[in-house]
Formats: sequence, C-alpha cells, structure tokens
Amino acid sequence: MIHAKQYGSSGPNLIVIHGLFGNADNWHSIAQTLSKDVTVYCIDLPNHGKSAPMINATYPNMANAILEWTKQAGITHFSLLGHSMGGKVAMQIAAQATDQVSKLIIADMSPVDYQASHTKIFEGLKTIDEADIQSRQQADRLLSEYEPSAPIRQFLLKNLERNERGFKLGIARENIANSYQTILKKPEINKPINTPTLFIKGENSDYIIADYQQSIMSLFPNASFKMIPDTGHWLHAEKPVPFTSLVRRFLNK
Repeated sequence: MIHAKQYGSSGPNLIVIHGLFGNADNWHSIAQTLSKDVTVYCIDLPNHGKSAPMINATYPNMANAILEWTKQAGITHFSLLGHSMGGKVAMQIAAQATDQVSKLIIADMSPVDYQASHTKIFEGLKTIDEADIQSRQQADRLLSEYEPSAPIRQFLLKNLERNERGFKLGIARENIANSYQTILKKPEINKPINTPTLFIKGENSDYIIADYQQSIMSLFPNASFKMIPDTGHWLHAEKPVPFTSLVRRFLNK
C-alpha cells in the first residue's frame, strides 16, 4: 500500500518521489507551488512514512508498488520527479511503464552503482529505535554521536512519531538496512528510455559527475542537464526557488 498526498486537482499529473529516509512531507512547499500548473502527488516510498513495509525493497519491487497505486488511483499518464534514491525509483518506473510517463525529472542522482555512505546513520537510527525516547532533544543528542551535521539530523528526525510511550521512528528501519546494498545499485534498465528527461545537479554534489555522463546518455538519450550553483545533494531544500523554477519550465515545455 502506497500513501500519497495530493496537491491541486487540475492540469497533468506529477508524481514526486522522495529519497532515502525521507517522506512525502519533505516536498510540501514545492508541491504547493507546482500545483498551480499540475496535479501533484507526493508519495511515501515503501518502508517510509505511511506506506506499507517491504522486505525486499528492490527498484523493480518499489516501482511495481507505485504503478499498482497509480492503477488504483485511476492515474494513467503522469510525469515523475524523483530525488536521490527516489530518482532511481523514477528511472525504474520509466523503464517499466514507458508509455505512461510523459516527462522525467531526476534530482541529483545517476543510473550507476554507488558506494555505501550511510553506515553511521543506520547505527544512529538503530540506537534511537532501541532507546526509550521521551523527547526530540533526547533523540537528537543520541543521533549526534553518529551524525555531526545538525541539518541532516533534523531531516532524519522528521521520522520521529509520538506514541503512548514516547517517540519511535516512523520508518521500517530494518527493512531499509537489509535492502541497502540493493538500494546502492543502479536501477534495472535493459534498453534506452526516450522519455524527455531533465537531470538537475547540485554544484557541490558528486552524485552526478562527468564520469557518469556516458551511463546517463546511453540510457536516457533524450536527457538535458541543469546545475544549481552553491548547492549540495539536497538542492531542492537549499535552493527551492530556482529548483522549482527549473521543474516548472521543463514541465511546461
């Protein structure tokens, strides 16, 4: 079961897919702006937010879950906007349902294998999961032993949910951890995808680099590229206005 939040009700459909450890709420402000032109659906990926857990979270499995949701929602044609891991999911959906995807926007991600970079974060989240958390400040103190960046901790702790005993993480942490090596891999794409595609890179990020251009163009021959200066991997959060402007311009072409 996929959970989605809808913004607007007129214009073409745009499905927005968050990245690892994120959820639909991360895109609230951008979705509100985009809903002036399109009907926006921000989804929670499996194991995230209010969507159902998924033990084997491969890209084909996650893509199939989203495509099943589109079928149930009566959404036959749509564009996709995916950030980070969500970008790979969007690529996978475009590979599996090419005729349904009008345009594809990939925010700071390439169709390549990546090296592990979240090991300490997984350890920190496990510590929180196993602790008796009574406040967000307590969770932040625990997480700070594993992740020094306050903005990244703030992002991760958006997954905290209050229950009758305190706070717990609202993600299927063990499923994500067990699927992590699969998540690091490139999506399973067997032939080029001619869907009009926009790759948006954060200038200071190394998720899209020159070495990956051949991999991108071989799979997405109809791709164009834009870069947002002075931004890292979280380009949409760091520079939401120029990011949203690029997305709107591409969708309105």
